[in-house]
Amino acid sequence: MRLVSLHDRAVIAALLERDAPLHLYALGDLDDFFWPTTLWYGLEIDGTLRQVLLGYLAEAQLVLHALSAGPPAELQALLRLARPFLPSQIYAHMTPGAEAALAAHYTIDRHGRHRKLLLDPLAFTAGDDAAVTALGPADLADMLALYDVGYPGNWFDPRMLATGQYRGLRIDGQLVSIAGVHVHAPERGIAVLGNIVTHPAYRGRGLAARVTAGVCRDLLPQTRWIGLNVRADNHAARACYQRLGFVDTAEYDELSLTLRH
Repeated sequence: MRLVSLHDRAVIAALLERDAPLHLYALGDLDDFFWPTTLWYGLEIDGTLRQVLLGYLAEAQLVLHALSAGPPAELQALLRLARPFLPSQIYAHMTPGAEAALAAHYTIDRHGRHRKLLLDPLAFTAGDDAAVTALGPADLADMLALYDVGYPGNWFDPRMLATGQYRGLRIDGQLVSIAGVHVHAPERGIAVLGNIVTHPAYRGRGLAARVTAGVCRDLLPQTRWIGLNVRADNHAARACYQRLGFVDTAEYDELSLTLRH
């Protein structure tokens, strides 16, 4: 087996699409919008590509996606081979147990077990909601204010407003709920929802479901896969998404890794 640096998007996509719901972020990052901020390593066995690592470089630290539905030993082997090329600080999305390959060299802080959900189009029945409206650059100040009070620490890239896939709901002129996308790759038919928040004073009214439904309703005609990630212990959010037609597809851990001195 050997480590390879990958640069051919078609080769990467062919492997990832074997288990697309697990790899929606990575498949979306093959799009021109994200591709320049990514790096990719693969594990070859007998000349066949078996596993892929994605490093996303648009953050202050590397965001590493190390996910596999296959044998855990192969993913661990890839991580061990790639370790000399990894930075001292990593934020990782990893298949549970894969981090053991790096434990001798990195201290690991755990941020919880998460679930990957995928929308079942046949289960989505939400109708039009006139109160849910599209958000754009003119709404940015209101959005940032809501994230500050309702979702501190949320990762939001204002560039994503250019996708046209953010929806919001206002009450008495105040923006109180938002849903949008972390990834939108229409040529690949992929969207990953994110940045979903409701003002603390307005929670418990079903507003997050309404704005999320608004995004899904507009994406469905042009999108093969609509996914999202959620903490496994966020039972209220998972129940909300399940009512909209999302189903569990995989689990993973979010971790911070710091190189040992």
